Amino acid sequence: MVKKEEPLVAVKKSPESSPLYWFETSDSVSRRFHFESDGHLSMKLVDDARPVPQKMVESFLNKFFPSGYPYSVNEGYLRYTQFRALQHFSSAALSVLSTQSLLFAAGLRPTPAQATVVSWILKDGMQHVGKLICSNLGARMDSEPKQWRIVADVLYDFGTGLELVSPLCPHLFLELAGLGNFAKGMAVVAARATRLPIYSSFAKEGNLSDIFAKGEAISTLFNVAGIGAGIQLASTVCSSMEGKLVVGSILSAVHVYCVVEQMRVVPINTLNPQRTALIVANFLKTGKVPRPPDLRFQENLLFPERPIQDAGNVRVGRSLHKAVKPSQVQKLKEVFVEEKFLLSQGKSWTDMVLEHDATGEDALRGWLVAAYAKSMGKTYNDPDDVILQDAYEKMNDVFSPFLSQVQAKGWYTDRFLDGTGTRFAW
Repeated sequence: MVKKEEPLVAVKKSPESSPLYWFETSDSVSRRFHFESDGHLSMKLVDDARPVPQKMVESFLNKFFPSGYPYSVNEGYLRYTQFRALQHFSSAALSVLSTQSLLFAAGLRPTPAQATVVSWILKDGMQHVGKLICSNLGARMDSEPKQWRIVADVLYDFGTGLELVSPLCPHLFLELAGLGNFAKGMAVVAARATRLPIYSSFAKEGNLSDIFAKGEAISTLFNVAGIGAGIQLASTVCSSMEGKLVVGSILSAVHVYCVVEQMRVVPINTLNPQRTALIVANFLKTGKVPRPPDLRFQENLLFPERPIQDAGNVRVGRSLHKAVKPSQVQKLKEVFVEEKFLLSQGKSWTDMVLEHDATGEDALRGWLVAAYAKSMGKTYNDPDDVILQDAYEKMNDVFSPFLSQVQAKGWYTDRFLDGTGTRFAW
């Protein structure tokens, strides 16, 4: 978008020095402002010297991008929007083909029309069952919205794929369509639940509603375009079953690829297990804390729960009675007297168990202790409780400047989103 110049203002004054009207010129556009008799300000376009292509581009940006773009959004918004548009285009085209296949399969069934109607009702009922089951996973979606957004589209494509192949097994129409709608129901809940944290990550000036509205406008535009393309495909190259399978597979691959690329550029600034581990690992390596836009490309989108070795191989979420031996609870409580976490070192990883009211700061403290203890364990042969005590003291020495860096870089430390809901209270 063309960078805005400072507007040139020419004010016409009356003999009493009261402004009656004035002209403002900005970006080759001249506007005349004046006050009506009732006190309302009115504006009239006087001259617009912008080239036609520039007018079209700016008109498109005003309708489909947040006000003040690109300065009103965080890094990565344009790339996110590009792949979001292509994702919705491919998804809409694929939906047309799957719907055509369903209708074809239903028409092939040698049953009365009433039975076919009942089958459709039962099939749609499976979608509601899928929605109910997926709604129980909301806490996990808060913790890993990127992963669940990808899972949503994979589930959607799985359901669409079952519908696409239903003409090959018309006698299994209800089973295939029901299972497909069950997967689609889960996909709908997961996609809607993760939409808000993703949009929030781009809000730079408290303009979440504007970003949300313009994002939905982009989705609508390319959904309509995708439906048109799907209708064209259905009547040409996809008029045969072989064509549907080939084109459907391509559209599905494009769909999933686009959502993965979208999630790569989303700069979420809340603390979850993976992002906390990456922050600690970067701090121990370089002494610096990365910003959310710098860390986004390091995230593992498919297996976010995998422990990170450079951050102490920490795992969060196991129950206290499973993570810590009963004989060790009192000893660990004495080491971490005023803390809201306990650490239990194992051979392969370190378990961290959090109290119910633990925040992101508590998780960062525990993660630093675990990382220091893991590093010391490779160098010294002291008992585990001695190593934990030394690591705890080292963490206390560096935590204040470390936390200041974390907050200065834009990370939100008031909450820790572990996604499991498994915590303890004394």
